[in-house]
Amino acid sequence: MFTTVLPTVLASALLTVTPAVPTAAHTAAATPREAGAAEDTVPADRSGAAESAFDHVANFCGAYIDARGSASERLGQELRRHYLTADLLRRLADWEDQHAADGVLRAQGAPTAWKVSYEDSAMGHTWTRVRLTWGTGEHSTYTYLSLRSDLATNLISDISATTVQR
Repeated sequence: MFTTVLPTVLASALLTVTPAVPTAAHTAAATPREAGAAEDTVPADRSGAAESAFDHVANFCGAYIDARGSASERLGQELRRHYLTADLLRRLADWEDQHAADGVLRAQGAPTAWKVSYEDSAMGHTWTRVRLTWGTGEHSTYTYLSLRSDLATNLISDISATTVQR
């Protein structure tokens, strides 16, 4: 009898004593915007498409700058091999030998921010404008790069500094 009564008593106790555990809906807003966070403090949504050469450039820039900022030379080299054509890798090595700076960023350090903008497409290529931000606040400076990608492979095939601002 004890073996059949004990499970029944335990089940009754659990049914009548339910702890008051608030649900997520009652404890916090679903998003920072719903919680009343200022628009400029909430990061914008980001998305991408694997077949997009433009997204490929944006992915490379973000990952490469992160790698440079963390001083991960090995990761930076792996990213170059994955995103850049073999011909561009050779030309970057020559440029770096002549200038003693990173050939992708055209600088010795890592920028504090970056922005990628679509520029143009024609004849099997697309061009992307990259704005690199150096420093923070009022004293920020910018450099601009133009990256050409091959549409057939999405690989970046040229990087050049430019003065065109956007």
